[in-house]
Amino acid sequence: MRYNFNDIEKKWQDYWAKNQTFKAENHSDKPKYYVLDMFPYPSGAGLHVGHPLGYIASDIYARYKRHKGFNVLHPQGYDSFGLPAEQYAIQTGQHPRITTEENIKTYRRQLDQIGFSFDWSREVRTSDPNYYKWTQWIFIQLFESWYNYDSNKAESIDTLIEKFNAEGNTNVNAACDDDVETFSAEAWKAYSDVEKQDILLKYRLTYLAETEVNWCPALGTVLANDEIVNGVSERGGHPVIRKKMTQWSMRISAYAERLLQGLETIDWTDALKDIQRNWIGKSVGASVSFNVIANHEERSGKQSATSENPVIDVFTTRPDTIFGVSFMTLAPEHELVSQITTPEQKAEVEAYVEATAKRSERDRMADVKTISGVFTGAYAEHPFTKEPIPIWIGDYVLASYGTGAVMSVPCGDQRDYDFAKHFGIPIPNIFEGVDISEEAFADKEKTIITNSDFLNGMTYKKATKRAIYELEQIGQGEGKTNYRLRDAVFSRQRYWGEPFPVYYVDGMPQMIDAEHLPLTLPEVEKYLPTETGEPPLGNATKWAWDTASNTVVDNDRIDHKTVFPLELNTMPGWAGSSQYFNRYMDPHNDEEIFSQEAINYWEQVDLYIGGSEHATGHLLYSRFWQKFMFDKGLVPVDEFAKKLINQGMILGESAFVYRLQFNVLDMNLAAQGKSIQMSMGFMVPKIIADDYIDIMTGDNFLRLEKYKKLRETVLQFLPKDVIIKIFNNQLKLQTFTSEVRIHVDLLKGTTNELNIEKFKSDEMMRGFWNFIFLDDEFEVINTNNERKYIVGREVEKMSKSKYNVVNPDEICEQYGADSLRLYEMFLGPLEQYKPWNTAGITGVHGFLKKLWKLYVGQDGLIVNDTEPTKDNLKTLHKTIKKVEEDIENFSFNTSVSTFMIAVNELTAQKCTSKEILEPLLVLISPYAPHIAEELWEKLGHSESISTAPFSKFEEKYLVESSKEYPISFNGKMRFTMDLPLDLSKDEIEAAVMANDKTKAQLDGRTPKKVIVVPGKIVNIVG
Repeated sequence: MRYNFNDIEKKWQDYWAKNQTFKAENHSDKPKYYVLDMFPYPSGAGLHVGHPLGYIASDIYARYKRHKGFNVLHPQGYDSFGLPAEQYAIQTGQHPRITTEENIKTYRRQLDQIGFSFDWSREVRTSDPNYYKWTQWIFIQLFESWYNYDSNKAESIDTLIEKFNAEGNTNVNAACDDDVETFSAEAWKAYSDVEKQDILLKYRLTYLAETEVNWCPALGTVLANDEIVNGVSERGGHPVIRKKMTQWSMRISAYAERLLQGLETIDWTDALKDIQRNWIGKSVGASVSFNVIANHEERSGKQSATSENPVIDVFTTRPDTIFGVSFMTLAPEHELVSQITTPEQKAEVEAYVEATAKRSERDRMADVKTISGVFTGAYAEHPFTKEPIPIWIGDYVLASYGTGAVMSVPCGDQRDYDFAKHFGIPIPNIFEGVDISEEAFADKEKTIITNSDFLNGMTYKKATKRAIYELEQIGQGEGKTNYRLRDAVFSRQRYWGEPFPVYYVDGMPQMIDAEHLPLTLPEVEKYLPTETGEPPLGNATKWAWDTASNTVVDNDRIDHKTVFPLELNTMPGWAGSSQYFNRYMDPHNDEEIFSQEAINYWEQVDLYIGGSEHATGHLLYSRFWQKFMFDKGLVPVDEFAKKLINQGMILGESAFVYRLQFNVLDMNLAAQGKSIQMSMGFMVPKIIADDYIDIMTGDNFLRLEKYKKLRETVLQFLPKDVIIKIFNNQLKLQTFTSEVRIHVDLLKGTTNELNIEKFKSDEMMRGFWNFIFLDDEFEVINTNNERKYIVGREVEKMSKSKYNVVNPDEICEQYGADSLRLYEMFLGPLEQYKPWNTAGITGVHGFLKKLWKLYVGQDGLIVNDTEPTKDNLKTLHKTIKKVEEDIENFSFNTSVSTFMIAVNELTAQKCTSKEILEPLLVLISPYAPHIAEELWEKLGHSESISTAPFSKFEEKYLVESSKEYPISFNGKMRFTMDLPLDLSKDEIEAAVMANDKTKAQLDGRTPKKVIVVPGKIVNIVG
């Protein structure tokens, strides 16, 4: 009987589905174990072989835990709100719900095909109103809460109102907006209802505020930082700018310290913990206030600031360097920039602010080499010396970090130093015995302060304390702990997301009562923003809230008495993923988000597997929501995942052509800011792109003999009059390209030769149809010669847009799901990145065939009840030991090697013993469940192998009881003897001397001596 994997895998997938084999119960006498994968976004492209890597690992562990006697919860669902479905809706008019449903069907088929042991009865979808009802409910709970630093937790907003009624906000220690004014109880009571609501918004854990956001005009929406790559949107590659908008935000900053402390209690990777620590960014230092000087004129000398002048607040971790400040730098988007800029500097400052707005914060943070800035014309007063300090703006200062302003100390900070050097700003030295002629001195532990008045002669620590004390004495600063973590913008200008359960009365947000949730998405004719710039929900004609009937009604009924407008923004992608792990525990509960019985039984995720790219997004927001829900008494623990493993990535092999584009610049026109005269494009081999592109510009390109051949090739395509101008230095050749590499899949068969004819007719490549192809000898490739364009190859992340994806459907069809599962694990350690090579899967497929033959012969099952040999038992138990250790350590790749060794040994031993082969199947079952189930059934079992206990390791079978001794005569080995290991030295000698082979070798002689080394050798001399 042959191994018919297609039929076997379909059979057992149907069996598991029909019998709900992996359904978990919310109560059991068994210990619980919760294994979870980060649920997928159901894209139109479906799964590629890189996606299942983490799923296979978690499935192995879930199956193993079932074998070990645990009640295992291993659910799956879909993060089904998302921008791609909305973009498709914009292009086609098809409702995102339909697209999403179709994509989910594809994903479900593919996931089932790989044989995962998911409990599908608990499936959730974030776009399902029955699910996002509870996302909306949590939003309301956040709105109705504030953070009390005294109790160090979130509390009901009602308790805050009670405090205001009793004593105002004088003694309230809360997380709140910076612009909250102090008021008494009497003042509070005298406020209007709208004024009270406005004040409460400044304390609520979710609130409306004008914030700087990443705005993508092409997509018409705000993007989170992790949705931006290299200054453009991750989806579509569109430009992103910074802009101020009124948005809903989450006051995650209130939890900054607890989010830091919580990292010490969870078993997550150190690398991911460090990412979150850096993102939260705790700093201890001081806040310092600098007064802006009015109408300062440099030649007039000192001039005091007045109380009416603006104040610039900065946070610094080095208050000991206060006397080293030689300028101040504001973020270009700082609110005071327009107010303090002098008329003479206004145009330059405005141009710089506009240019900066087109760059993302991440780009600005990453670009440490470029130095740019503009002087505002304004000055601030030093708090101690009263000297004027010039105020600059620079894009290396971020408005979202600290106060958006820094006191620049160039002698102690390299970026300040570089900035000062670049713009000719003085660099006073306040460090004793330190040379700062070449670079700043940042080693604070070795610092002795000088040229600093009352700080002279002090160490860093003493100077810091003294500086803070003196600042507090003059009322211009205080000691402070600062966090880099900013509140999270929670609004998106999209259609396909959770609607906010919010309507507006007199411009103030009101929550829809929880009993009337969910507030479902309205129907719209188009999914773009409105002509007036409102989000897509602004296109809905039925999007108003009737407070009398508690229903959604037509917009034309809005009267601002009983019918009010609803919120037009929707929630971000991370809203639905921030509590889904808890909803899995009780997904069909319509009365509450989950029952206390369910949450108290499962408590938290025991093992979470997913990508580290979510470190500062989903993983941080989920920890925040979990801590909030813990404060509200909804969950029993304040961390949602006990252990987290970040799987690596399976990489695909991409093919590239390399673009080299020349602009022929007329230098006279260029000086006038006019456009280029002409442009030429070439497709060159990788070697040319790698070796030449950096220096093929300007005069170098024309003069270097090394590039003569390339130069001649380029020049032959230029008109003669242009060539003459080039050599007369009136024109200049420049390379111009934003992306040298271009992904292609237009190859000739399975070769690396580009099919140029297809390339020049492919619509996706329309912009490159006129490009000239060169080979590695700089010769032009055309139909008149046999020259070929050989694509470059690189291994990188799999993506449909890179034409390097491998479809798991094809692998399962050709080799089977068990082969796919084993091969993905066999590729290398789970956490590592590794390249995919389809040819390699034949090895594990061959192993499965060999495994099958160990159990099944030509005429059927060959397993029997024969007694196992010592070698059989040794092979089995060393395999049990190794596999169990590997699974516990998540070293799945080495388990696969162990299985291969075991099957080879048992085959060589001609093992047919059921006592050996039955427990072997249980070991293999988590990795290759289909073949294990089939062979288990053939061995006579009626229940699924998943119910079998894990094979028990017995040390005694690995303990050697005898030793095969080499018996030597005068140093030459003549034969061997198998003797018990527990024999004494004399007993070994006696046994050897009594052996007939010894007598034959001695031939009647008496040996001079017998050398016995127990456990090693016997040597007879003489």
